[in-house]
Amino acid sequence: MQKEKLRLIRKKKGYTQQQIADAIATDVSNYSRKESGDVRIVQDEWDKIAYFLDVPIEEIYEEDDAKVIINNDHPVFNDSSTSAGYVTQFHNISASIIQNLQDYITLLKDENKKLKDEIRSLKIKK
Repeated sequence: MQKEKLRLIRKKKGYTQQQIADAIATDVSNYSRKESGDVRIVQDEWDKIAYFLDVPIEEIYEEDDAKVIINNDHPVFNDSSTSAGYVTQFHNISASIIQNLQDYITLLKDENKKLKDEIRSLKIKK
């Protein structure tokens, strides 16, 4: 779901997507995906954006349509054969950090696919 309230206030205040991306420590393409609703904006980012825009969070916040899915099938998190210390390292990772990492992995997979498609099209043109 597009973040229309956020986009309107950002534009009304005269800020670019790059400036907001800098405020939440991400790149502009990732922020663009967040504003368009393709990538989830986590609570910490909402807080930073509201602070940057100098508005109450309620003025810009919009719920996501999709439920957050956290995949815990990764062996680092669930493999009981690993040492207890190693598993404990990851026990304290917050859901928002995990979601950010999952979003970033999705972004990288999408960009990887686009690059592979571009390479294929260049090979065909030869």
